Parts: sequence; structure tokens; C-alpha cells
Amino acid sequence: MNRIVEYIDGLMAKSTPDRPAWNIEKLGKHPIAKWNYVDGCMIKAVLEMYAITGEDRYLKFADDFTDYRVKDDGTITGYDVEELNLDNINAGKTLFDLYDLTGKEKYRKAIDLIYSQIGKMPRTGQGSFWHKKIYPDQVWLDGLYMCQPFYAEYETRYNNCAGYDDIYRQFELVGENMKDSRTGLYYHAFDCSRKMFWCDQVTGLSNNFWLRAIGWFSMAMLDTLDMIGPAYRDTEKYGALKRQYVDLMEAMAAYQDESGMWYQVVNLGGMKRNYLETSGSAIMAYSYLKGVRLGILPDKFIQLGCRAFDGICERYLTADSDELHLGGICLVGGLGGPNDRDGTFDYYMSEPIVQDDAKGVGPFLLAYTELLRREGRD
Repeated sequence: MNRIVEYIDGLMAKSTPDRPAWNIEKLGKHPIAKWNYVDGCMIKAVLEMYAITGEDRYLKFADDFTDYRVKDDGTITGYDVEELNLDNINAGKTLFDLYDLTGKEKYRKAIDLIYSQIGKMPRTGQGSFWHKKIYPDQVWLDGLYMCQPFYAEYETRYNNCAGYDDIYRQFELVGENMKDSRTGLYYHAFDCSRKMFWCDQVTGLSNNFWLRAIGWFSMAMLDTLDMIGPAYRDTEKYGALKRQYVDLMEAMAAYQDESGMWYQVVNLGGMKRNYLETSGSAIMAYSYLKGVRLGILPDKFIQLGCRAFDGICERYLTADSDELHLGGICLVGGLGGPNDRDGTFDYYMSEPIVQDDAKGVGPFLLAYTELLRREGRD
């Protein structure tokens, strides 16, 4: 476990807000990083390390990193509400903790700014948020994680829980439109217009079950359940979301490899070129461990989460010239766009596999904090 602390501290030491060492995707395209979901994943994990250890260096790093972006009036360098991109909401989750811990009023103002985007998001005819303004009528599993936990926490803290029904409806629609009844898994995306080249012209669904997208969706449900106010949990809609989460976690258990990890395309483990992928496996480890801690999953799932974490460490946490690295991370995965991403098996195999990117490191660290919580409880 000390190796993991050493690894995280090393990444922090090499990172600045403009050039975070863990943001390989963004730094490959831009000389300076902007407000983005990848940094949000990492800073959220660093804040969880502070919550567990109480060590000030974690809070100082997270505060300095975020303070650099957020101006005194609450505006955020590199963030534009009118971009209407659900990915940009994710990093807003860190602002709740930082506001509580530092009392900086600018964080509270920034929370309101990001929340204003939710009211402007375009929707499908059924009421689901578009993933992005540039992706009309498309719902991606990723987007539920990027938006809904923030949305739920805001409603619980500041809006008398008025948006809960809308939040529950977003998940319900994904269940109705994107769940495969045979496997219990969820397709990566859904185009309700049936216009995109990557979708089935009858169902509107993309072609495959991508591990990280399913992982994001499991986290979306779990973290949203966690954010619903305790007084509102004895309701039919809360129970329905809880069952939807549990059903997915049970379905994913059937696809866990003997190594403890999951494959990039979840249900095709025997296919040539398919590989055990770190980010999605780390997300699943976190989801199982936290789900048990919250009392949503039975204790039998602890073993699955621990096996996943241990499998990642054994296979992909390696030393190179006395420096630790976390490998096996799919850099990106999407549909459409300028690269004609078609959602086929070959597409998911074609994306770069990298090390030390926060889409893998952030969930890995979150899973680690869940293990630390178990040690403290036991």
C-alpha cells in the first residue's frame, strides 16, 4: 500500500494546473490544460485521500489546483456554460468539498455557475440530456456520471431536492433505452434520432458494451444514491434506482476475469486483441467496495472489489527506473466526431493504451480509499 501513496505523491509532485502529469489526452492536444473532467476525476480522488488520512498535503494540492482556475467572481478559466457539454460538469463535484473545507466564497459561486448549465442542457424528446450540444439527440452512459452526482448534491444542499424526479427520470430512461435484456449490460450510447452512422437504425443503439462507459454508469448510480438526502430514501423512485444499480453490479460479476479485472469490450473476453483494461476495472472495484460500505450491496461483493484492485496492481502497477507507473489504460473512447468512431470492436481495440492517465489513476485511487476505509472499520 505504501507503493500506492508513493505513486500518487509522485504524480502530484510532477503536476501543475496548466500541465497535470495525469492528463495525457488533453496535453497531447493543447499546450495548457483547461477545465475538464479528467482533472476532476483526479482532484476528487485526492480529496478523498485527504478525507481518509487527514494529511494536509492532499487538501493543499487540491485547493491550489482548483483555486488557480476559479476567479473571485466564481467564473472559471477554460469553462464555458454555453458549450453545453456534460463532461464539463464533472469537476464541479470537487467544489462542494473545497467550499466546505476552505470556506472560499468563490467556490460557492462557481457551483452555481456550473449548476446553471443543467438548466440549459438540450434534451431528447423523452427528457434525457444530450451528451453535448455538438451531439444532438445522443445519450452516452458517460454523461450520467459527469452530471447526475453533481446535480443530486446541488439539489440536496441548495434546492430543497426539487430536481430529484428529473434525476431519477434520467436513469430510468437509460434503463428503458440502453439496457440489454439478455446480458444485463448497457450499450455505450443511444441516438434517439437514429441518424448517426454508428447506431443501429432500428434500436438507435451503439454496437458494443464498453467497459469504462458501463463503469461510469455504475458510479453515476452509486454516487447519486449517496447524494440523495436521507429523508428522501424511503421512496419508490429511490428504490428503483437502487435496484437498477444492484442489477448491473450482479450482471458485471458474471464477466469478471479470473485475474480480477474486466475486458475492454466486456462480453468478448475470448476475442483476439481484447485486453484487460485498467480504468474500467478500477471503477468496478470502487463501485463494489463503496456499494457494500453504503449497505446497498451484500457483503459477498467485497471479494469482487478486492480481487479487481489486486489484479490491477499485479498486472499493471510496475516500476521503471525506480519510478512507478499504472498501465493498461484506454486513453479515450467515444462515438462519431471528427475521427469517425463507429463503436465496433475494432474501434475499441484501436484507441491508444497508455499509462498514468487520470481516467485510470483517479478511479484506482478512489478504490484505494475504499480499501483504507475498510481497514479503518475493521
